[in-house]
Amino acid sequence: MKGRIALFLMVFLLWSGTFLLLQVNECSSQEGKIGYVDSMRLRADYKEFADAQAKFDQDVKTWQDEIAEVERVTDSLQDDLDKTSLMLSESKKKEKEDNLETKKQEYQNLTNEIFGPGGRAERRNAELTKPILNKITQVLEKIATEENFIMIFDSVNGNIAYAKKNLDLTDRVLEEIKKLE
Repeated sequence: MKGRIALFLMVFLLWSGTFLLLQVNECSSQEGKIGYVDSMRLRADYKEFADAQAKFDQDVKTWQDEIAEVERVTDSLQDDLDKTSLMLSESKKKEKEDNLETKKQEYQNLTNEIFGPGGRAERRNAELTKPILNKITQVLEKIATEENFIMIFDSVNGNIAYAKKNLDLTDRVLEEIKKLE
């Protein structure tokens, strides 16, 4: 779950880099600079990310507890059926088996609703990260415009094999984000 925020940041910064890359056509006759940011450092050094991660972790714990309760009930029903199945009539045994299957399906549905694609966890993560990513995009666009950067990459996604340290804009982005607060 912690990696989801980092993944969203990396995807968003990659998207931002792609956006800036598309701007190259407009700037092709002009000279410009290229820079990069370290999204993992942004995530680690920007307090708002830590706050969002803490909120997300708390939500995940609540959801895990909710799922664990349904699992506990399912396990209890399974144990009861295993212990009593030989003593039950066919109709009573069928009733307990149906009840158990219903609980198993409830468990599966709840797990998918929370952690599946488009589930509560994904929606909550997007809700928490969108304002942060919007600020980062705003800052990247400001820096790119003011300082004539034609491209800004994210070094974390592995697309930069080498870059001089003076091209690292991470500290500058962090400074600009602080000014927005």
